[in-house]
Amino acid sequence: MKPQVYIARKVPAEVEDYIAQHCSYKKWDRLEPIPRDYLFEQLADCEGLLTSGTRIDQELLEHSPKLKVVSNFSVGYNNFDLEAMRSRRVLGTNTPKVLDDTVADLILSLMLSVARRVPELDRYVRHGHWSSKDDESIFGLDVHHKTLGIIGMGNIGQAVAHRGKWGFGMNILYHSRQRKPDAEQALGAEYRSKEELLRESDFIVLMTPLTPETRHYIGEREFALMKPSAIFINASRGATVDEAAMIDALRQKQIFGAGLDVFEQEPVDPNNPLLTMDNVVLLPHIGSATSQTRLEMGMLAARNLIDALNGRRPAQLVRELQSIYES
Repeated sequence: MKPQVYIARKVPAEVEDYIAQHCSYKKWDRLEPIPRDYLFEQLADCEGLLTSGTRIDQELLEHSPKLKVVSNFSVGYNNFDLEAMRSRRVLGTNTPKVLDDTVADLILSLMLSVARRVPELDRYVRHGHWSSKDDESIFGLDVHHKTLGIIGMGNIGQAVAHRGKWGFGMNILYHSRQRKPDAEQALGAEYRSKEELLRESDFIVLMTPLTPETRHYIGEREFALMKPSAIFINASRGATVDEAAMIDALRQKQIFGAGLDVFEQEPVDPNNPLLTMDNVVLLPHIGSATSQTRLEMGMLAARNLIDALNGRRPAQLVRELQSIYES
C-alpha cells in the first residue's frame, strides 16, 4: 500500500507525476496559501507533507498523528518548529544548492538596478521627463571595482562573490559564522567583523538564514555604520532586517539605496513607505523563480519526501533534525 501524502502548494506537473508513482496523494492546486484549518483536515491520515512556508508547529503536529516527514520546497526552513518536530520525531528536509546560481543572478540584478537607478530612470523616460538638459541629477554609481561585502558566505553568498570578483573586478569582503578558507583562496575574499564589513563595503548583501539570533540582524546601529554611498541588498528573509530602521535610513539618505526581494510582511502592505521610494528596487520574493530552477527544486523536494517515507535517509535532511534519523 502506497503512503499517503499531501502536496500543499502548486508544483510542476513532472513533480506531481513523480510523487504519483510512489505515493497516494491529495493536493492544493490554487495560487493562494492553503487555509490552515483545511490543511489540518487533510493531514489527518497523511504520512508526508510537501510544502513551502507552512508553519510546522505543535498545533499542526497534533492534527497529523501519522506524519513522518515534511519536505520544504525551499532552502529556508524557518517555518519549522525544530523542537516540536524533534519531540514528535518528524523529519524535515529542504532544497539547497539547486537554486544557488539563480538567486545569485537575481542579487546581481538588484545591485545593478539600484546603482544605475534602472527602474527609476525607466519611469523617467516613460513619463516624458527626458530632455537634452539632463545632468547629474540622473547619475548613478559604478559597480565595477567596488567593494562587495557579503554577510552569510554560504553557497549563494559564494556564488554572488564569484560573479562580483570575476564579472566586475570587485573586492570581496565577507562575514560568516565560520571562516571560509576555500573562498578566501579562490576569490581573494577577506574576512571582516560585521562592523568592519559595514563600514568598508560599497555593496552589502545579506544572505543569512532566519534564526532567533539573526532576527533584525541589520537595524538602526548597522545602517548608521554604512557609507552614505552604500547600497544594501536583502535576498535572505525579510525579518533579518529591522524594516522600520531601514526605511528611516533610506529617508534620511544614510545610505544610497536598497534592493529587496524579501520583506517583514509578504505580500507587502499597500501602505508600506518603501512603495513610494525612488531609491529602492522591490521584487516579490522571486529569488529562485525560473521555470528550470523551480522544477529542480520540486524534484529534489519530492525525492526527499519519498526517500524518507521509504526508510532511506533523505539527501537534504536539515542539520538540526539529523539526530532523529541517527537515534
